[in-house]
Amino acid sequence: MNPFSSYKESASNWITFVDSEFYPDYLDEAKTIYGTVLKQFINLVKRAQNSNDLLLKISEEPNPSRIQLLRIFRKYVSPDTSVEMLKRKTQITKIITDYGIRFRSLEEVRQKLASRPDPDEALMAILFEYKGRGQKGYELTEAFFLWFNETFGDDYEIKGPQRAGQDVRLDKVLHNFPHPIPADFLISLDQTPLVVGFARYDSDRGGAQEDDRTSGNRDKVTEIRQYASTNNVPLKILFLNDGPGLTLGSMWDDYANLENYGEGDVMVCTLKMLDTRFKPWLES
Repeated sequence: MNPFSSYKESASNWITFVDSEFYPDYLDEAKTIYGTVLKQFINLVKRAQNSNDLLLKISEEPNPSRIQLLRIFRKYVSPDTSVEMLKRKTQITKIITDYGIRFRSLEEVRQKLASRPDPDEALMAILFEYKGRGQKGYELTEAFFLWFNETFGDDYEIKGPQRAGQDVRLDKVLHNFPHPIPADFLISLDQTPLVVGFARYDSDRGGAQEDDRTSGNRDKVTEIRQYASTNNVPLKILFLNDGPGLTLGSMWDDYANLENYGEGDVMVCTLKMLDTRFKPWLES
């Protein structure tokens, strides 16, 4: 079987493109989705006593509008704080204590809001970009699950979320597995675990984030192979990666090296390689 590295010269022929919407085509949809929440934010700004109070008022709003309001709050008031941080309601008081000194004043927020057009298409476009984050990864895993169930559904079992959902915690699904590693899916045959899968769609990639992922993936391979050897389990690792980001920087070489490091226990695949590479590798 040809290694992943051998596909590099024709890499663009082996990656899958998940369509993105063109700007400004999606602005009408963005106005429909975010027009109301932006008006809600403006009303909360009018009622709030200061920026700290604004965050407290937003934290009392129900989802899903609360998350959208927090995204607007971050843009206008506190770019230092991530939405992931702000959405933890029990930590709001601590966040105000730790970061409140850097919040933009409410008076300036009001001035900035008043200076923007109504509707504010620029902000709505930014919010719409948030909406699409992660969707391409969901489409990748869903396509893999559909292919797998059609190809192997009568014989093998696959566990994991097809789109959004909780990851497969290896310490929860593998007996005596010592590390809380999250995976995207687990393939088994007659209740014997065979393949741990990690899926990723890259629109773009590079720099330190690329280096961090390479190191993290190598650690996963080491730990899973050690577990398989110690427990005499025929466990392999699949990295289902796709998207044009694979062709940027050293990404293709990094994954080729990871496959070599696995010494046959690791497979790197795009969707277009499943029939020619993954299928015989699983059945071997």
